[in-house]
Amino acid sequence: MVLGLLGCKVGMTRLLAEDGAFVPVTVIEAGPCVVTALRTAEQDGYLAVQVGYGSVRKARVNKPMAGHFAKNSAQPCRVVREFRVESLEGLTPGQELRVDLFAQGQLVDIKGVSKGKGFAGTIKRHGFHRGPMTHGSKTHRRPGSTGATDAQRVFLGKRSPGHMGHETCTARDLKVVGVEPERGLLYVRGAVPGPAGGILEIRPSRSETISRRRRHGKE
Repeated sequence: MVLGLLGCKVGMTRLLAEDGAFVPVTVIEAGPCVVTALRTAEQDGYLAVQVGYGSVRKARVNKPMAGHFAKNSAQPCRVVREFRVESLEGLTPGQELRVDLFAQGQLVDIKGVSKGKGFAGTIKRHGFHRGPMTHGSKTHRRPGSTGATDAQRVFLGKRSPGHMGHETCTARDLKVVGVEPERGLLYVRGAVPGPAGGILEIRPSRSETISRRRRHGKE
């Protein structure tokens, strides 16, 4: 329910803390983003800010999206997402949002698409144990029986080999270690979903937001 940013994962490195310990961090190029639309309760039934990231040539977007960007005084963007907010005060179409939206020490939730692993077996995908490797065994990494003894069918949800990874997931409560507004970089402790170059959604931590709302008596 709070405003966030879109960004691109640069990679991982480590920073030296004040106590001399190395801190593993993910470097994110957060923004600049542009407000491409405002969703109001009167017109849309909810409050939200539509944010665009990554400029592209006008020829690379279709006519409906080109008209949408022009209507809101925004340049065509490669990626568009919406963030639910509690208030639209101080926000206007075409406004630019930068990484200084976040502060050092703040907790954030980061959503992205995890790395795709292709087709994987049950040992790699689900952590199954392997079979015996000796005494003539021929079921080393095979999943084994999949059916039931009475139902004569495979139950839904049975864990089996298949496509692994490439799923939308969220890393929660990651601490912001550093912010470089002049370079548009955000340093977050720990790992985030996806490969280098992947698109990320960065927003203040949900748990921190809920606790703040409870302190102010809004829940």
